[in-house]
Amino acid sequence: MLTPLIELKSIRKSYGGGDTPQVDVLRGIDLSIHAGEFVAIVGASGSGKSTLMNILGCLDRPTMGEYLFAGENVAQLDSDELAWLRREAFGFVFQGYHLIPSGSAQENVEMPAIYAGTPAVERHARAAALLTRLGLAGRTENRPHQLSGGQQQRVSIARALMNGGHIILADEPTGALDSHSGAEVMTLLDELASQGHVVILITHDREVAARAKRIIEIRDGLIISDAPNTADKTLTNANPGGLQAVDLRQRLADGAEHNGAWRAELLDAVQAAWRVMWINRFRTALTLLGIIIGVASVVVMLAVGEGSKRQVMAQMGAFGSNILYVSGSAPNPRTPPGVITLSDVAAIAALPQVKRIMPVNGADAGIRFGNVDHTAYVGGNDTHFPTIFNWPVVEGSYFTEADERAGATVAVIGKKIRDKLFKDIPNPIGQYILIENVPFQVIGVLAEKGASSGDKDSDNRIAIPYNAASIRLFGNYNPEYVVIAAADASKVHDAEQAIDQLLLRLHNGKRDYELTNNAAMIQAEARTQNTLSLMLGSIAAISLLVGGIGVMNIMLMTVRERTREIGIRMATGARQRDILRQFLTEAVMLSVVGGVTGIALALLVGGALILSSVAVAFSLSAAIGAFACALVTGVIFGFMPARKAARLDPVTALTSE
Repeated sequence: MLTPLIELKSIRKSYGGGDTPQVDVLRGIDLSIHAGEFVAIVGASGSGKSTLMNILGCLDRPTMGEYLFAGENVAQLDSDELAWLRREAFGFVFQGYHLIPSGSAQENVEMPAIYAGTPAVERHARAAALLTRLGLAGRTENRPHQLSGGQQQRVSIARALMNGGHIILADEPTGALDSHSGAEVMTLLDELASQGHVVILITHDREVAARAKRIIEIRDGLIISDAPNTADKTLTNANPGGLQAVDLRQRLADGAEHNGAWRAELLDAVQAAWRVMWINRFRTALTLLGIIIGVASVVVMLAVGEGSKRQVMAQMGAFGSNILYVSGSAPNPRTPPGVITLSDVAAIAALPQVKRIMPVNGADAGIRFGNVDHTAYVGGNDTHFPTIFNWPVVEGSYFTEADERAGATVAVIGKKIRDKLFKDIPNPIGQYILIENVPFQVIGVLAEKGASSGDKDSDNRIAIPYNAASIRLFGNYNPEYVVIAAADASKVHDAEQAIDQLLLRLHNGKRDYELTNNAAMIQAEARTQNTLSLMLGSIAAISLLVGGIGVMNIMLMTVRERTREIGIRMATGARQRDILRQFLTEAVMLSVVGGVTGIALALLVGGALILSSVAVAFSLSAAIGAFACALVTGVIFGFMPARKAARLDPVTALTSE
């Protein structure tokens, strides 16, 4: 005797129990179905026939009993192996058609082949051939709502045959159709049965059941009759023309074979995700808003922070990153500050670590031109001033060594002095100004520097010869401070140590001076700016978190709305990880679209800020980082809804409203 293709032994199915009353739907079903049979299972509503179909199609598991498929116990198969069996052995035709609304007829038919890893060219050709065979050649690109009920049912039959359809499970296939469409569908099922497919027809209509060769009647969860349709035909164990049973041993190789399907599945997931986003574009736009604002905020905030830092660094660096300053300082509050003398300056100049040195004798002083009074810093310097400070003269010229030796009353003014005193005079060169009532002739104007830090404006400065400052203004030859340019900008710290040791020796071990490293000041300022940028970026990143929560909310809503689609995909052979990939892809796509749009918005905002003269410095790493954060946020917040979708029970998903 041939082994039955399907064999049920004492199958029972119960729901409830525990805190809820137990309901026995199937109460001991024994049933054998051989290859090539056309079987109708008849029963009234609530008789258990749909539950029996779900168990036969491996959409549900029995509470008790054995289900043998080709002689092997289905209870030993895990969820992925059951998905493989549904994909390879079964084709479902439902009363409600169960087509995915956003997919075309061709895409609905191709779905089982996608999960089977069928190459795209072969998949397209087979789906088109099936639709043509079923009279839908001109409807391949139509969506379900553009098809009649009969056409939709034919699409579902084509989908059932996509992977071979050894066993066609038809649940009330004519229940939602008019008589003409119903007759067409039954004719198709007759043809499939004659070609060797096992056709299991679930119906309450005796006229529909009469098309089958074997009729099984079920009532109250029990089979009450099982007989051939007509007395002159005998029920054989096997139809000689029946299709060969699926070999369950092939499922063990499915892992290796199925690895090639991920590209098709991913492409299908991307296409499905894009369709869902487009169909619900208003809702999608609202969801994307959080991600877009978050990404744009992060990129713009970091760009503004970086631009501010670079601006400050450029201004400070313009004074030379190899510059050190020495000035007198009190070792403690009870002692007078030390004095740096010109002999100290000469000794420091002799150090090999020193490239240039310049004493500065200066102070804030009152300046007058005509009836305009102003206060500015007046510094007596030597001719090294433009070189040591990297500060050129843009109008006129700087004073010479002869001017320095002679103590000439000449002045080189800063940009702010020029604007303040000579705003109505095109050329200030040759004009006289009063510095503390001493007349000085303007011979040059310094290039604009800006503020190095705080409120100190470097352009509010006048440079005069050191001797002129010492004799005519301050009456003291000792410098206020000394500016030192290190010989090697990369070894400023070494120069600082050498100068410190020399001054300690010259001042008899007393540290009554202060030695400041300009490079250290720049580094400290950079650290401050970095901290500020990090704070701004962190505040902006909160928007990304809000956007991620929005992704989770929309994905949870999507799972709820598309629960039946999930059931359809599972019925056609999708595994849990396929469903997980489907919904994770949608979450990632939301994040990708939001991230790209956010970066584009950031560039637009940055361009507007640049036109408004705001210091902005976009960083590729910041843009990539913000985009990556959006992507990770989407994955993290999209994982829980995706996992929820993957863990849905196929029967529960299919019967959801």
